[in-house]
Amino acid sequence: MAGIYIHIPFCSQACHYCNFHFSTSLNNKDAFLAALMKEISLRSSYLGDEPVTTIYFGGGTPSLLKASEIDQIINEIARFHTIESKAEITLEANPEDLNKKGYLKDLSASMVNRLSIGVQSFNDEDLVYMNRVHSAEEAELALRKSLDTGFQNLSVDLIYGTPSLSDAQWRRNIEKVVSLDIPHISSYCLTVEPKTVLFDQIRKGKVRDIDDERSNIHFEISVEMLEKEGYVNYELCSFCKEGFMAEHNSNYWKGKDYLGLGPSAHSYNQHSRGSNVSNNNEYIANLNAGQLAITEEELSSSDKYNDYVMLSLRTIWGLSLEHIKESYGDEFAAHCKSEMLPHLASDWIFFSNAVYTLTGKGKLFADQIASDLFIVE
Repeated sequence: MAGIYIHIPFCSQACHYCNFHFSTSLNNKDAFLAALMKEISLRSSYLGDEPVTTIYFGGGTPSLLKASEIDQIINEIARFHTIESKAEITLEANPEDLNKKGYLKDLSASMVNRLSIGVQSFNDEDLVYMNRVHSAEEAELALRKSLDTGFQNLSVDLIYGTPSLSDAQWRRNIEKVVSLDIPHISSYCLTVEPKTVLFDQIRKGKVRDIDDERSNIHFEISVEMLEKEGYVNYELCSFCKEGFMAEHNSNYWKGKDYLGLGPSAHSYNQHSRGSNVSNNNEYIANLNAGQLAITEEELSSSDKYNDYVMLSLRTIWGLSLEHIKESYGDEFAAHCKSEMLPHLASDWIFFSNAVYTLTGKGKLFADQIASDLFIVE
């Protein structure tokens, strides 16, 4: 079981909070697509004989591609890999693209069977703060049109913690998605990343900074409201109804192999992780020369243990002492057990059958707990 991630490095407009790799110019889109086809071929052996169970188009804004271009990429992958018949194939999409005439109809005829829609908010003031292209009205229209076109496996991205978002408005955002019967919600806290427009605006006093206390309240509201509506909080940021868990992202958290294609994409195969160059022109030039521009890092036992701690704690499956013992040895298990004691005493962690899972309170401190359990060489 393995996944493939394809990074589409184009956006029509730069969101102020985003620190992902992208370009707002589509001038070299065709050259990128040609280079991507070469990378698919050159990296065909990375996953070995593992069948591909998930394909995820991320970005950037993958919905800037035509449905025919998306199918072209999937067909090229199928030349070198066995794609399972029921593979989850996800396209990240922005509302303004889904509202273009004929686009959803074309997508419904493609191999894409899941949409992850970047709504972020149904409050126009939030959307202006984040510099999103669409309006709240356009976001709702895109969701309704997606459902009407036949896409049932939908995920909606929402962002909380913006200074313009009140508790009441955050509740209305959640109520809107629930009322539309969207089966999967990804709920993210706005973070201020260095080298972003938002970071610079806050530093210069042009916009208000985010409030960590309010963000924590919004997270607690999310859990309370969505669990009441039958959604499972199976990962800190992810909520789903039964049968609609995101397979691709779940495989990340479970440490499954994945191949990343496209500029800035990351790959992982249990023993090493690699990252492609985060520059469109360099990516294209290297592949035109028949070369890969990848930085690879061999993983030590401590690296693997730290990765497992960080990822497993975020999920309902939790952190297993038995897995640590079997995969990394008794010394790592003893370290984990010892460092976990203070958190057990603070009611941040629930321990049962040799598995640690976060309590409701503990979810607010997941990064801190993971950091305390890390082994630093």
